[in-house]
Amino acid sequence: MEAYLGRGDRAAHAWHGLTERTRVLFGAPGHAYVYFIYGMYECLNVVAEPEGSPGCVLIRALEPVAGVSLMRRRRPGGLRVEDLTSGPGKLTIAMGITRRHNGVDLTHGPLTIRRPEDEERFEIEATSRIGIRHSTHRPLRFVIAGSRFASRIAYNRLG
Repeated sequence: MEAYLGRGDRAAHAWHGLTERTRVLFGAPGHAYVYFIYGMYECLNVVAEPEGSPGCVLIRALEPVAGVSLMRRRRPGGLRVEDLTSGPGKLTIAMGITRRHNGVDLTHGPLTIRRPEDEERFEIEATSRIGIRHSTHRPLRFVIAGSRFASRIAYNRLG
């Protein structure tokens, strides 16, 4: 995942302030901000700051633990399970997430983020963000150390 800090972060969509597109980012935390990128992919973000203060977390990858057969149908091609959701565009395709999910409350409903039943301990690495042009030096990309589900290996680990 990658954090985007709003007005103080030139890589953030909210850098220029409140617009119709960024309205969700200025709303209540726990809501989805879904946008279209490169003319072909949607990206899922979670609003993570108090209302009125834009900031979100881009969900870059996840480990599929349920619904793998449906994910494979949405992303055909004999993919390894590690490849189904190993990037923000791949993730939204596999999960069936589109811009119609923009603004939905992620604490209840058809698309939710929940605490796992069995929480395992893991190490988190902070790296600089990838795929952006501004504020690239900030250590705001967080990955589970050694995860084979990460969106891309970070060659520029910080620390």
